[in-house]
Amino acid sequence: MSETTPATSTVLPLLPGLSAQAERLIELGVQEITGLPAAEIRTFAAAAEAPAGGDGALLAVHPDRAPASALAPLLRHDGKPGFVVADMPDVDLFTPLDAVALPDAPLYLLTGINRGDHMANWSPNEVLPALTAEARTPLLLTEGIHWVLQQPAVLERNHCFMTIGSRLRKANGALDTRTPAIWISNGTGRDGRERRNAPKVGWCWAGNRHTWLGFASATGRRVHL
Repeated sequence: MSETTPATSTVLPLLPGLSAQAERLIELGVQEITGLPAAEIRTFAAAAEAPAGGDGALLAVHPDRAPASALAPLLRHDGKPGFVVADMPDVDLFTPLDAVALPDAPLYLLTGINRGDHMANWSPNEVLPALTAEARTPLLLTEGIHWVLQQPAVLERNHCFMTIGSRLRKANGALDTRTPAIWISNGTGRDGRERRNAPKVGWCWAGNRHTWLGFASATGRRVHL
């Protein structure tokens, strides 16, 4: 994990239009991962753009159709493919918190996404009630990956983010204390030198603070009909 001091936050570009996002997913082969026909992805995106428009919305595939382990290798940073840390073999068992309601549909939209830079140096345990009080919902790990796939600039050194909407429950019902995050590898330890600057899906403890990790959240999720 990076220990450097964060620089001034970057102003991020707007997300591409929903039809462009659909084409990006198809280009990456997400239809093969999900079993959804490319035409269905295109039709959903086109319908979501009209008549109200989908400016600023993120197109996401339900995690039941596209798990994090399948999406992470599609990420790219500095020409390097994404990966899941070696000590997170159970990454796909991290499911939405009870407070996170997903649309019952293979494709849906997220609105009002924010990287949460202003919450850097907060712990996940501190952030969750604060987001709830602001009527915001934390992103799932798969949603965070979708965001980086569509808007690579959102992942920058010293300004990466956590996706605390996804958590793992133990057999006794208690939450595992690991919380997922997406950042940039330093190429140290088990990552390997060849993975320096690669996008990395990993985790941090729920009670720990990191100056370089924000908390990605959205105003809501919906299916456009």
